[in-house]
Amino acid sequence: MSGPIHAFLAGTGRDGAGRCLADVLAFDDVRIEGVHDFIQWCFPLAQASRAVPGAPVLTAAEAAAIRADPQALAGLSAARDRMRRFYAETGFWLCAHDHNHLRITRILTALRDLLGAPEAEAFHAFVTARNAEAGAPINPDSLRFWRAALGSA
Repeated sequence: MSGPIHAFLAGTGRDGAGRCLADVLAFDDVRIEGVHDFIQWCFPLAQASRAVPGAPVLTAAEAAAIRADPQALAGLSAARDRMRRFYAETGFWLCAHDHNHLRITRILTALRDLLGAPEAEAFHAFVTARNAEAGAPINPDSLRFWRAALGSA
């Protein structure tokens, strides 16, 4: 393993709170909504988190190791699937402003960088469809951030 995020996503390491990926994937929707320090481990970025000081930052070497490791990619895909279920089964985030909008930007960026643009585009299509079904309550700035995370303006 090349680093702690890689080990976490591969299922062999633990996050800063001592949880393994399987623990996080088993969170119920209430726990996903209420716990704020797991998303940086499941969807790592090269930029430091402003929401969770001390959260891990993805290095170029660790990103390359994740992209080369089928176990880590499977872990990232499982995290994506869990968050997709969360956004499918809950609706409180479908409002003008919610912390989940920042999470979605992070998810889109990590998917783009680690799994590829088609994976990010598919997740984007899903969350924007949920927004449309709810009457498009999400603010335009969040929607712009989501598009920008895909690499398009």
